[in-house]
Amino acid sequence: MDALVVIDVQQGMFQFPAFQPWDGEAVVARIQGLLEQARARGAPVFFVQHAGGEGEPLAPGTPGFAFRSELAPLPGEAVIVKQNCSAFQGTALDAVLKAAGVDHLIVCGMQTEFCVDTSVRSAFERGYRVTLVADGHTTFDTPGLKAEAIVAHHNHLMNGAFAKVTPAAEIAFG
Repeated sequence: MDALVVIDVQQGMFQFPAFQPWDGEAVVARIQGLLEQARARGAPVFFVQHAGGEGEPLAPGTPGFAFRSELAPLPGEAVIVKQNCSAFQGTALDAVLKAAGVDHLIVCGMQTEFCVDTSVRSAFERGYRVTLVADGHTTFDTPGLKAEAIVAHHNHLMNGAFAKVTPAAEIAFG
């Protein structure tokens, strides 16, 4: 069974006007489209929410911890709170996915080189088939690389090794 996994698309990722994720609003719109499609097809949706430490933008109890409003979970949809890059480390995600009969994860979200990358690899290690949404994840520029290059590099790196990399427009929940 297919499941959509939305990683860390939280308010804190967008709270600094001078420091925005690359193609961020378009990525959010594509994830919103996938979310609507998954719900319409009855595919389970799992939201992953990063709990940062005190004083961090994603700290619980702060406005930054909340999901983007257009991507908020509906009642009954699973929310997995994590403190590490992997959505699996120290969480019940694997058990919840298995209990739901999920064997194929369609992964999108933030940040490409941290939580998305680590979660895709962790899912692969656990035997899940993984589709990484090619234009459904993003990150920020770094001193060494522009975000656009980081996304392109990870799409190339992941494709065939850990996941099938597919544009949002080609995703179909079965």
